[in-house]
Amino acid sequence: MKLLSFLSFFFTASLNLVLAQRVEVRPAPLVFMPAPVDSNSPAFWRDGQLVILNSVGLVLTTSGRDQFYMEDDTTDRIDVETAKNTPLWIEAVWVDTDGTMFAWYHHEPGGLCAGSSLTAPKIGALVSHDYGRSFIDLGIVLESGDPLDCRALNGFFAGGHGDFSVIPDRKNQYFYFLFTNYTGDPAGQGVAVARMAFEDRFTPVGNVYKYYQGDWAEYGLGGRVTAVFPAKTRWERANADSFWGPSVHWNTHLNTFVVLLNRACCQPRWPQEGIYVAFNPDLSKPFGWTEPRKILSDVGFSPGYYPQVLGMGPGETDSVAGKTARLYVHGLSYWELAFH
Repeated sequence: MKLLSFLSFFFTASLNLVLAQRVEVRPAPLVFMPAPVDSNSPAFWRDGQLVILNSVGLVLTTSGRDQFYMEDDTTDRIDVETAKNTPLWIEAVWVDTDGTMFAWYHHEPGGLCAGSSLTAPKIGALVSHDYGRSFIDLGIVLESGDPLDCRALNGFFAGGHGDFSVIPDRKNQYFYFLFTNYTGDPAGQGVAVARMAFEDRFTPVGNVYKYYQGDWAEYGLGGRVTAVFPAKTRWERANADSFWGPSVHWNTHLNTFVVLLNRACCQPRWPQEGIYVAFNPDLSKPFGWTEPRKILSDVGFSPGYYPQVLGMGPGETDSVAGKTARLYVHGLSYWELAFH
């Protein structure tokens, strides 16, 4: 009986801890990204300077002492050597202890549907040996195995995997990919998950595995997925209704992972219904995320998507933040987020 009472207390306390997590959105003076934005914009620190990567099919880099003081004259285009897949958008980065940098990109191939601009994104990997000044293309690591639907009515995609973020777990055992699946089985459409063992970071092609029906056994190239944030209406439909474009960070104040999500609904060309937040302390449990809660409905400008944080403390970035962070939407920040 005592054991049952203890377990009941422990479960209730744990549940209350999760349910008590919330985000307060506060107005703040305008800050904006230093270059045009068309995706998540990862950041990292180099030689005491914050470096932000902004992508619009090509990648621009800007540095400064922090996000509030970026130097305009430092903006430069990043060279991708042996580029196999262009155009590309870098959406996540990670810096190794020796300064080697790994990055992951969204690629949109052209000419897939005759007479149409519809494309089907793929996700690839890069490595940099000069601390992010140039990159080498390691190849595609996540790709849909489902056939294209060139009759899709969402306005942009005939299928594919894209609009994602990547983050390691707290023990550096795996890198986790939260990405958007735009095709195939309705149960797989929406935001899905994959992972790669940490030791495979130099040879990622063929070493990324998707989560499907309780296991991590589906190949990154062509395998099936189970959506952890499933679409309510399929992406092929003109009235697609789905979360997409996850932006994930580790929150040091809450000791949990936090994801910001767009929600497209319910007309072609993805009008933004709102920005949502969810929490999960353990990335190995894809269904450990809390139910997404809306934090913003109308951001006051269009398009109002690509939400992400930039932490304001020493060493904080888009993937690590503390109690207070700036919220950016499509490169503009009119808000602070306070995590409770």
